[in-house]
Amino acid sequence: MTQKTIKFEYEKETKNSVRYQELPEPGQAPVLGTIYVQKWFASDTKNLTITIEKTD
Repeated sequence: MTQKTIKFEYEKETKNSVRYQELPEPGQAPVLGTIYVQKWFASDTKNLTITIEKTD
């Protein structure tokens, strides 16, 4: 099992969601790139951290 924590910062709001841009580690390519989070959950959060896990 491999785990990676990815940091995101606020980019802009759309009609029903908030767009976040990945902050890749220096010298590494983005894993997820851009993500959209529903406004009801994101509210006015400027930074997100997501942990992704490979299970096979």
